[in-house]
Amino acid sequence: MDLPTHADVIAAAARLHGHAVRTPLIRSDALDALTGGGIWLKAECLQRTGSFKFRGAYNRLAQLAPGTPVVAYSSGNHAQGVALAAKLLGMPAAIIMPHDAPALKVERTRAHGAEVIQYDRASQDREAIGAALSAERGAVLVPPFDDPHVIAGQGTVGLEVREQLAEHGLCADLALVCCAGGGLASGIALALGVPVITVEPEQYDDVARSLADGVIRSNAAFPPTLADALQAVAPSP
Repeated sequence: MDLPTHADVIAAAARLHGHAVRTPLIRSDALDALTGGGIWLKAECLQRTGSFKFRGAYNRLAQLAPGTPVVAYSSGNHAQGVALAAKLLGMPAAIIMPHDAPALKVERTRAHGAEVIQYDRASQDREAIGAALSAERGAVLVPPFDDPHVIAGQGTVGLEVREQLAEHGLCADLALVCCAGGGLASGIALALGVPVITVEPEQYDDVARSLADGVIRSNAAFPPTLADALQAVAPSP
């Protein structure tokens, strides 16, 4: 994979202009008091499809020829981002989603016109399914994070943060970024040029372990579904 650059993030911002929402950067007095610093929060929950994932998906698809079929795999947020980007750009999209993906996210992915193909995450490999399907259909595979164009698109979050802080006469000292695959954290690091600390759930810290070991590590198992978690804490009858 070619590594993305700061220039790629700038180019992604130009492609996304008028298509992605410039989400607000907000303060929290409570967090400032708790930390003794100035804490700003980037509200990407207000982005189209409710997630920053639209940015990377649109930046990737916008560089393909019109009408190019695309395939992606996702539990929900990347799925919706690719589905909406494909609809806006007039591309057929097939999204591979696990059977236990949130029903609302599956419905919203379909509502954008994408074909949803479901699989069993306990016994099937979504990456293998995606590779086979894209080869069969002559489609472009759009991974959720390990793609330079996707990373550059996510990096536009960091560009906006820098611009919004500058409007207040400020600049960031460091950024804490929620991290799963690492696309958002990588993009923000490119855009902001400050130390980035990735934030992961306890026991699912595969990124931290991968960075420490110098090789890609996986989590031992998927987190339990919400239904399983609720059942585990439900009082006995």
